[in-house]
Amino acid sequence: MTFDLSSIDFAKGGGLIPAVVQDADTLQVLTLAYMDEAALRETLDSGQATFFSRSRGGRWRKGETSGDFLNVVSVTPDCDGDAVVVKVRPVGNACHLNRISCFGEEDAPGLGRIGRLERTIHIRAQADPNDSWTARLLAQGPKRAAQKVGEEGVETALAGAAGDNAELASEAADLIYHLLVLLHARDMVFQDVLDVLARRAEPATMKADGKG
Repeated sequence: MTFDLSSIDFAKGGGLIPAVVQDADTLQVLTLAYMDEAALRETLDSGQATFFSRSRGGRWRKGETSGDFLNVVSVTPDCDGDAVVVKVRPVGNACHLNRISCFGEEDAPGLGRIGRLERTIHIRAQADPNDSWTARLLAQGPKRAAQKVGEEGVETALAGAAGDNAELASEAADLIYHLLVLLHARDMVFQDVLDVLARRAEPATMKADGKG
């Protein structure tokens, strides 16, 4: 993992910097911990989040005793170089109270639910098709998943035209689920869709600013 340790100002915080730990898929904040230079170096070298415990007075790697590791995807410093955001894919729970996050009991709020659903689809894809609809659908290939997206799209449109809000929400949920299954079948993720939306938004932003 490429990272310039010299860009971090450990001296400002007495040798420690705060590390905001965030789920890489759902963007949920999992915990806030601290790192000294050795802990950050070990995090970068091992690929697993390692911190400095102020209460214990030493380094600790998350998961050493619990088995709930935090596999690191990226480490990004803030603009002043005195804090970092550590994006991870957790194995188990981040909180010592056996909760997903140290900040309340809510699981992947808001649009983070998409990332959580993608992770569930990835896990279910490995299951026995006789026991999992997701595995069974994926076993039939992208064309079958695409067919289901078409069917759910029609049902969502009909609910939008003549159904109540609860029916529309339910059908839209089915549509999104099957769309994510289709993307998985094509070795894609929802971020690929978001990237397209971001590119489409860029010209509109520039035009609004008088730059295009």
